[in-house]
Parts: sequence; structure tokens; C-alpha cells
Amino acid sequence: MFYDVIIVGGGLAGLRAAIAAHDAGVKVGLVSKIHPVRSHSGAAQGGVNAALGNHPDGHDDTPERHAYDTIKGSDFLADQDAVELMANMAPEIIIEFEHWGCPFSRYEDGSIAQRPFGGAGFPRTCYGADRTGLYMLHTCYEQVVKRNIDVLYEHFVTRLAVKNGRCTGVIALNLHTGEFEAIAGNAVIFATGGSGRVYSINTTNAHASTGLGIAIPYWAGVALKDMEFIQFHPTGLEGSSILMTEGCRGEGGYLLNNRGERFMKNYVSEKIMELAPRDIVARSIQTEINEGRGFEDSFVHLDLRHLGEQKIKEKLPGIREICLKFKNIDPIKTPIPIHPANHYTMGGIDCDKNGETSLEGFYAAGECACVSVHGANRLGGNSLLDTIVFGTQTGRYVAGKVKGMSQTVDTDALNNGLDAEKERYERLQSSEGKANPYDIRNDLSKVMNEKIGIFRNETDMKAAVDEIKMLKIKFEKLRPIPNTVKFNYDFLWVTEIAGNLDAALAIATGALNRTESRGAHYRIDFNKRLDDEWLKHTLHTYHPSNPEITYKPVTMGKYEPEERKY
Repeated sequence: MFYDVIIVGGGLAGLRAAIAAHDAGVKVGLVSKIHPVRSHSGAAQGGVNAALGNHPDGHDDTPERHAYDTIKGSDFLADQDAVELMANMAPEIIIEFEHWGCPFSRYEDGSIAQRPFGGAGFPRTCYGADRTGLYMLHTCYEQVVKRNIDVLYEHFVTRLAVKNGRCTGVIALNLHTGEFEAIAGNAVIFATGGSGRVYSINTTNAHASTGLGIAIPYWAGVALKDMEFIQFHPTGLEGSSILMTEGCRGEGGYLLNNRGERFMKNYVSEKIMELAPRDIVARSIQTEINEGRGFEDSFVHLDLRHLGEQKIKEKLPGIREICLKFKNIDPIKTPIPIHPANHYTMGGIDCDKNGETSLEGFYAAGECACVSVHGANRLGGNSLLDTIVFGTQTGRYVAGKVKGMSQTVDTDALNNGLDAEKERYERLQSSEGKANPYDIRNDLSKVMNEKIGIFRNETDMKAAVDEIKMLKIKFEKLRPIPNTVKFNYDFLWVTEIAGNLDAALAIATGALNRTESRGAHYRIDFNKRLDDEWLKHTLHTYHPSNPEITYKPVTMGKYEPEERKY
């Protein structure tokens, strides 16, 4: 099986890359472990940023102002050339989705509606009620179907095929047959999404969002970047951590402590309040809880009642549905109990604005990639934008690189990869160990939430590194997996836990080494941003026992670092 471009991942970044590469005239194969419309992109709720200037208070918005807000929100760790590219491409990309039929909410004049989001100087977040990601995902998938792009459904990629410093394809388990397959290509794009399930007991992420997508290239020698920067969304539903969109606050929702106080006035200006950037709001909520002003020492309230029944049903119907189904409360009548929850991985596969990595023939886009446009903290509404802008950009760029290349199938690399995966599968089936992989997964999640969370310190992080290493040792002595031929999800989940362990170790070591506070990385023992020492990207290179950590400069531009005030 051969494709000019193999794309791994069926979310928005992968689908948009597939469309871009196909439209540039190359043969594309999209590989996804789940059906594309089940991808986690569909869980994005609140909206996607673009300086359209449609909102009555946003007519003066420009891509330049969007870029500045993003760079400031990143705590100046974002690469400014990449941010400017994203902000400049945003309006045309959103209009393209509109022309494809994406059902955005609209004003009476028919223009795309926009709402305020945290850290933005203007209301620039385009939305479709509170199901924006789902609408965009289905719109994009329709375009893939329209073009008859090959989709390998329920194929689980486990390894890159690499020879002489070049990626020549992937090895995937066909879940339908239980057989490993070699898929050859002149280029491979990973668009595998985020790694939130590293924090599995407190994350907004779907079960499909694991560390394996970044671990596969990491194991093959591709560096990861800025893994210490983990976003905690301020408003996860108490108990389940299901996302309660920032759109709730964009539409005017309040955050209240157990005194009935809108406490954000104690942390940012009263002009900003609940619409500060996510890192600041999450820390503020957690501080209220830690200092005894939460409810049951575990949550605060997100209050929508004053918005009224009509507005909630029109603009936040999904939030109401989730509250009714999962908490048996109606936000029209009752405040929503929320707490911060792991949400987004700012770090990922080290690549440039074209998705290019250090491994020839291998590229990355979307949340698994670190371009970097989010730096130390992502602004709400920029994640969906990241997927479609850099999916487009990477797909076009890669198509240009491979167009005209001869069909290159490196049989040795593919066969070696096949043999290695078959041997690993057999080892797992014949293992004589006793360790339960799901106990390891849960223990890892506990370590990450307790010791590499919103507030960090040296003692906890050193302990976390040691505990993760012990879990890696324990993982080498697993109980055997079942000898199931078709849809062997035990094998899939065990493989993903291996990825989670190495992703977690990269997060923990990067955080321990960075002796400052910046964006989502907040250390109580080093609580200041130190630009002279730490205005640089962390690079993590795989080693079985401990990542090798080096650094590289941030790409600066017209915006010099300044104190981050809101």
C-alpha cells in the first residue's frame, strides 16, 4: 500500500491537511484509529478565532491585533512568525468553512456571529452555538468524502518506518482483521491530537487523546518541545471534568465562590473579570478552593442564571444538555459546579510553521505539534484555528515537496517495522508478569494531577519524576494481554499507556528544569517570569531512562516581552 502523503489522525488538522494535499494534486491516505467524526475535535465547544470584525464591538479588529493578543497570552514564548501566519490566514480559512456550509451562528444581517473570549482585545471568536468543533469536524469530513480521499478507518498506527534518517511510512494494526500492515509513503504527517489522558482522572479530553501520538516520533528520534506547558481549563464539570465552554463566560456567565462573590475582581481588573486568560482564571479558581472559599473544598460555581432561559437555550444548548444528563441540574435555574481540569498540551512534536521536523519526510500539525503558536499558554479559540490553519499549511507544503517524486517503497524499513511490532505483540501476549496496566495508568494520572498540576514546586516534581520512572519499570512486567484477533483494544490501550508514560516523563522533567513561572507553568518556589534566563524553548530528546533536555531560542518579531497585565 503506497500513498504520496500519509496522514495519521482523523480530527480537524488531519482532515484539513488531507484536503489541502489532495487539492494540490497528490495521492493521500488518511489513517485513523477511530472514525473521523468521533475525533476529539468534535468536543470543542466555544468557537474559533478570526479577526472578521463582525461583532458590534469588534469592527476595529485586525489580524495584527489577533497576533499581539496571542503572543501576549503565550507569555511571549510563542514564535512570532508562526503566530502572524496563523492570524493572517484566519479570516480566509473561516470564510472557506462558511462556503463549505459550516452552520455558524449568525447576526441578523447574515454575517458570522462572534463572542468575547479570554485574553482577547476584541470579540473575535466565531461560533456555532456551543458545538463549534462538531460542526467544523462534520463540515471538513464532508469535503474528504466529496473528494473520495482514501480513509483507512480503525487502523491503529504504532510505529514509524525509518531508514537512513528518512521516514518512509508507518506500521498500523488493522483493528478489523488483527493484522499489522505496512503503509508506504513519500511523506507522513502526524495529526494525532493532544495528550490529555496522561492526566486521565481529571481531564476534558476524550479517551482517544493519549500521549502515544507524540511518543511514536519521539521514540524514533524526533524531539518534543515545551512539554512542561500544560493547560488546565478553568471550568470542568465537577466530578466528570467534562468541558464547560469558555463561551459560558463569553456570553456573560459569572464565577462565584461560597460567599456568592465574583472573585475574579481580586485577581484581574474589573473590566476583564471572568475573561482573563485561562492560566490566570484556573489559578484563581484553584486558589479560592485551596483557601477555603470553594464548595466542599473542591469546586466553585459557574452561574448562568442571569442570562435567561432564551439565551441559554439559543447559545449554550449543549452545556445545558450536559448539565441535565451528567449532574441532573438545569443551569437556567441552578449554578454549575466546576473546577479546573487538564485540557490542552501546548507542547508537542518540535516542528516549524510548515510542519517540518528534524526527521526527513516526517511532519506534524494540530495539537500534537508544537509550532509554536501557543507558547506557555493558549488563548481560547486558537486551538480550532491552529488545526485548520496548520493542517492547510502543512498539507500544501508537503504536497509541494513530494509532487513529482517517484514512488519510493523502502521494503527493508517497512519489513523491519512489521517484524518489530509483531514481536512486541507476541511478547505482550506471552508475558509472565503480574502488573495490571490500568493500575499503572491510574497511578500515573494521580501522580500528574497531584504533583505536576496548576501549582508546582521542586519537591513534588522530583518525586513525580521518580514515581514515573518506577511506573515505567513496573510496566515492563505486565500481565499478558488476551489473544484476541479482531479489535484487540487491550493491546491498543497498553500501547497508549506506554506513550503516556514517556510523555509524562518529558512533562515532569521539563517542568522541574524550568526554574521560573511562565503561562501555565507556575512554580510557587520560582514565582516570577525570568526572560533573561528562560525566554527559550525546551527540547526533549528520547532516552529510555530520562529525556535529554536542551534549549533553542524563541523566534521574536515586532513584539518585545512586557509585563503581562489584564
